[in-house]
Amino acid sequence: MTNYPELSVDKLRFMCDENLFNFETTASIPPLDVMLGQKRAVKAVEFGLFAKNQGYNIFISGLVGTGKITYAKAAVNKVAVKQQIPGDWCYVNNFKNSSQPIALRLPPGKGYLFCKDMEELIEDIKTEVGKIFSSDDYEQSKNDIIKKYQERRSVLIDSFNDKAEEYGIMPQWSTTGFIGVPMHDGKAIPAEEFQQLDKEEREKIEKKILMVHEKAMEVIRRMQELEREMREEIRKLDGKVGLFAAGNLIDEVIEKYQENDEVVDYLEAIKQDAVKNINDFKDHSGEEDHSNPFAFLKKNTQETIRDKYKVNLLVDNRELQGAPVIVESNPTYYNLVGRVEYETRMGMMSTDFTMIKSGALHRANGGYLILNARDVLTNMGAWEALKRILKTQKLFVENLSEQYGMTAIASLKPKPVPIDVKVILIGNPYLYYLMYNHDEEFGKLFKIHADFDTQMESNADNIQKMAGFISSTVTSKKLKHFDRSAVTKMVEYSCRLAGSQKKLTTRFSEVVKILCEADIWATMDESDIVSGKHVQQAILEKNYRSNKYEEHLQEMFADGKLMIDTEGRKVGQVNGLAVMSVGEYMFGKPSKITANTYMGKGGILNIERETKMSGTSHSKGVLILSGYIGQKYAQKTPLALTASLTFEQLYGGVDGDSASSTELYALLSSLSGVPIKQSIAMTGSVNQKGEIQPIGGVTEKIEGFFNICKIKGITGEQGVMIPYQNVDELALNDEVVEAVAQGKFHIYAVHTIDQGIEILTDVPAGICDENGTYPAGTIHDLVSRQLREYTDRFIKLSKSAEEPKTNS
Repeated sequence: MTNYPELSVDKLRFMCDENLFNFETTASIPPLDVMLGQKRAVKAVEFGLFAKNQGYNIFISGLVGTGKITYAKAAVNKVAVKQQIPGDWCYVNNFKNSSQPIALRLPPGKGYLFCKDMEELIEDIKTEVGKIFSSDDYEQSKNDIIKKYQERRSVLIDSFNDKAEEYGIMPQWSTTGFIGVPMHDGKAIPAEEFQQLDKEEREKIEKKILMVHEKAMEVIRRMQELEREMREEIRKLDGKVGLFAAGNLIDEVIEKYQENDEVVDYLEAIKQDAVKNINDFKDHSGEEDHSNPFAFLKKNTQETIRDKYKVNLLVDNRELQGAPVIVESNPTYYNLVGRVEYETRMGMMSTDFTMIKSGALHRANGGYLILNARDVLTNMGAWEALKRILKTQKLFVENLSEQYGMTAIASLKPKPVPIDVKVILIGNPYLYYLMYNHDEEFGKLFKIHADFDTQMESNADNIQKMAGFISSTVTSKKLKHFDRSAVTKMVEYSCRLAGSQKKLTTRFSEVVKILCEADIWATMDESDIVSGKHVQQAILEKNYRSNKYEEHLQEMFADGKLMIDTEGRKVGQVNGLAVMSVGEYMFGKPSKITANTYMGKGGILNIERETKMSGTSHSKGVLILSGYIGQKYAQKTPLALTASLTFEQLYGGVDGDSASSTELYALLSSLSGVPIKQSIAMTGSVNQKGEIQPIGGVTEKIEGFFNICKIKGITGEQGVMIPYQNVDELALNDEVVEAVAQGKFHIYAVHTIDQGIEILTDVPAGICDENGTYPAGTIHDLVSRQLREYTDRFIKLSKSAEEPKTNS
């Protein structure tokens, strides 16, 4: 084996010491009451919640499972409970313009009382009006008016009748008008006798009838005037009586709300309207409009009064304790800004101020509104409406069709409500930067960005807080308590999720998932306490539910359908490591990488790139190899090299540069002719100077190759070579750690290509001397010799090809 030191067992994963905890179970740990691992984001949110200036709304970003929504609710509620309760909002009828309802603001809890007071007021007015209009005094006063006008009418008619008799005409009154009948000797002349009179006599009588008829028209007009005068006097009587009946009742309510000028103005308007329409309060039961065939479509008088004077309580804050905190899970346009609803009667749509419904912004007014950013953006009109309201600080209830120029419908135009709300948007970082870069108003309206991290430092304080988080989850989820071994395993699992021995994950949804599953396994084991073995089983079983495709690939390796060697040595062939993901499950997949080199001018050909199966990162990695070869071996002589690189049995494409060092090892082996150990797989990217660079998924890659070695047979020589920068990211499972401890599996951390090639070949890489040559027999010397041979051959062939042309 190579003389390069291997990684010791203590470097393979973070081992949590149980002695860090001074408890037996989480039952003795107080629940965690602070946000864990998000100090920067927490400070940003706290600042944003206390900032009162316009535009200091908050955008909380972070990956799913980092606790954004849970923390946002808790933080906002903590601040809101100490703040003043905002007032109630009502919409009432506008008696001057019914299409523009008036918004009234009342102290918190007074809105509900105002609705009740108005309902009682209207019922009291109807009762009092019914009493007073059915009283003897009112009937007497009304009869006096009617009698007075009847007397004047009688005088007018008697005077006319006397005048008509002077002309020899008998007046006859009917419902259709006046008829004049000629008289002779005090008796009416029958129509037959009138026709038998001579012409001159008839014409004389007809002139008299015409004169009398003209006088009758004047009398009729005068009678109509008397009728109008009588109705007006009765109306004034009704108004006077109605004011007496309703005025005192309304004044009592006015006195109760005298500190609110808007409410007082509204009650005064009610008084004027009630007096003007006092007849509506009378009992009209039993009266039906038989002349209108569509009368059943109309509201009856009692319904009209009820709706006309009703108070539409839009926002009722009587049960709040502090400022409101509203979480709108479905932020459609109407759910945000409210709506004006319609009712249909026989196909006819109608609406009024009582059908105005509140939105989330109404209910959050004076407090906080929490929204999912993606949901707001995907609902038509919601984002533009939210921005407009935050800019103008006024909330209009409008139909969405009016916003986009769709079909115009006659609707209400409620007076706007002044808005004072702090909006907390929750989304992922990509969405935040997308909105910030493409919406010029976003940065002005959401000046606070709280970015939730996925990792936190793995120090003693955070480990203790992790135990407190486990205790909180156990309490809230009603799980069995965890003992010290179980907490220790959960901390180690958190470290693996974070992908670093120096970090713990803050994706607490993944942690909670294992906590719940470990509780289930403890229940199945009939244990009262969750121990470390239950946590370990939960992790293994969770992986088992997701690793179907990994097992299928392992079966193909076992059957030889996917070809890979884990023993022996071969020239130009190496084992690379890649990571595959199926949903949330990631696993390592070894791949055979081969290189062929020969004389030519083609340089290094990436077969995946030529077949358009290579991603940009992988293509860049291959091009870097050309830079390394040129810098290393073509300082004095040109290159006459063609090389081909490929991932064998790869048909789905490849991306990433983590295999660039692996490909370079294959090239060096092919050029030097020195075989490479097939028992060692490798990963890591390389720069043009030959330095190894870190990669991702190192834990999964190592475990993936180890599983293949188990299938092929553990020989004790197998292992993996990784970049030294990835050592602190290792979180290997128990099986791999045990194999390393027993010397059956080896893990090397390398800094340069030279170190790696020596491990793979047991041949020194070679150090260039002052003359630019390498020691004989080293890898670089062998490569240099091969490249010079290619060049010399190429020159000779070129000269021989030119000689015939010269001779001719």
